[in-house]
Amino acid sequence: MKGPLFYAKILLFGEYGIIKDSKGLAIPFSSYKGALKSARNLTGEAKKSNESLANFYTYLANLNSNTVSFDLDSLKNDIDDGMYFDSSIPQGYGVGSSGALVASIYDKYANNKITVLENLTRDKLLTLKQVFSLMESFFHGKSSGLDPLNSYLSLPILINSKEHIEPAGIPSQKEGKGAVFLLDSEQIGETEPMVNIFMNKMKNEGFRKMVSEEFATHTDACIEDFLQGNVKSLFGNVKKLSKVVLANFKPMIPSAFHKVWEQGIQTNDYYLKLCGSGGGGYILGFTEDYEKAKNSLKDYKLELVYRF
Repeated sequence: MKGPLFYAKILLFGEYGIIKDSKGLAIPFSSYKGALKSARNLTGEAKKSNESLANFYTYLANLNSNTVSFDLDSLKNDIDDGMYFDSSIPQGYGVGSSGALVASIYDKYANNKITVLENLTRDKLLTLKQVFSLMESFFHGKSSGLDPLNSYLSLPILINSKEHIEPAGIPSQKEGKGAVFLLDSEQIGETEPMVNIFMNKMKNEGFRKMVSEEFATHTDACIEDFLQGNVKSLFGNVKKLSKVVLANFKPMIPSAFHKVWEQGIQTNDYYLKLCGSGGGGYILGFTEDYEKAKNSLKDYKLELVYRF
């Protein structure tokens, strides 16, 4: 048995903001992917994955939902026969490892599933997001459902608000100097503690004001610029966003990267932002000159995502 491939995702803009209903833009990232496979004798990661799937099965079997049901007998039989999720997507890195797994289970076992080939109305997209949110909550507490949605559709998704999401056309890549890249913090990040820190901070009126007046405003402007291909304006807005994140989201930035973050803002060689919930994993970088950024960050592992 070998299932279809599901890709990682990158939330270019909107981390934390989407929890509070501001805009977000997520794109599939095909460098990392996963698929359901099965083997007779499981060892190592495959065995761990199979055990995790057995727990996931129990969770799905106890889901009381009017929106989705699963062919639980087939799922149980396949897990007993050695099914596992074979994935190159790093876990705890903010690129949607659990999202790709959820997408693959829905694709194979959901009854009356909404398929990628049908006309994806706003209602169908919201239903999918709701189902994926329920499913992915098993892995890290509260989930928005966006990671699996992105992985399942393999399309860029624009989040206008919780109730308004749509597939987005992003400008095709150019062979220019500019780039979006991933910077490897070489630390695992955990989503739940980071989200808890954010939720506690949101109890503070000053922090709430900063999120709605600065963070969300810059995020929305970045998304607008990116979708319109306004590269010059985009970098101005990404710089503002990078400053706001450094000033207000320090606990989510691994401490070893505070200086590196600051250095990018001061030199304009690159600007950093959170990739997912932060706390480790990847940090997302934007630069007008990728060679210059690579040189400035020569002590770190970088990975190209998109060229301007």
